[in-house]
Amino acid sequence: MEKIIFKHIDRFARYETFIVVGILMVIGTSVKLLGVYDFSSDWFWLLAGLGLVVEGSISLAKQRRFEKKYKIIERKE
Repeated sequence: MEKIIFKHIDRFARYETFIVVGILMVIGTSVKLLGVYDFSSDWFWLLAGLGLVVEGSISLAKQRRFEKKYKIIERKE
């Protein structure tokens, strides 16, 4: 089950998604600052949270892949 979830996350959480979220944040902030359209700042924080979720998913998937490839052995002292 865990492999299926991480395989799905790997497909969904790509760097492109993170870049798109960042671009949306820049465009939205610019539109609000220029006075073109006034919307709640909650939308900005929603996008910021989504970006963090995507970044965390990418990091977690890469860490799992690294740990699977290189078995890390802890020594007891």
